[in-house]
Amino acid sequence: MKKFILYIFLFGTFTVFSQNSSQKDKKAILAVLNNQSTAWSNNDIEAFMSGYWKHDSLKFYGSNGVTYGWKNTLERYKKTYPDKNHTGKLNFKVNAISKINKGAYYVLGEYHLQRKVGNASGFFMVIFKRIHGEWKIIADTSA
Repeated sequence: MKKFILYIFLFGTFTVFSQNSSQKDKKAILAVLNNQSTAWSNNDIEAFMSGYWKHDSLKFYGSNGVTYGWKNTLERYKKTYPDKNHTGKLNFKVNAISKINKGAYYVLGEYHLQRKVGNASGFFMVIFKRIHGEWKIIADTSA
């Protein structure tokens, strides 16, 4: 009986720790997205890009195909959104955050841009990975 009680206690402790860890991860990921939304709405694309992995292996999948690397993705954003009239105000609606494995999640959601050149909206899926203690987007698919 003591072994059974010990098993239940350890299982319960692990489950609570795992849930708390996942909740903390999700909260941190939402904070990254919130920071990105604020930076974008302030027409600060470089600050927006701080949510992305600053690496040549970053992948962005958009309507014009695949862009590889942080620097190329930054240049793509700057070209496509050259000024405040094009960036406008960004809002995200997160529909799901799902764990892939320890240290990686995918996020499904919607983006909504209110701008002077015309509003825009669409869907996204981003993959977050914990890199050096920070949550970074390593892949982005936006349509």
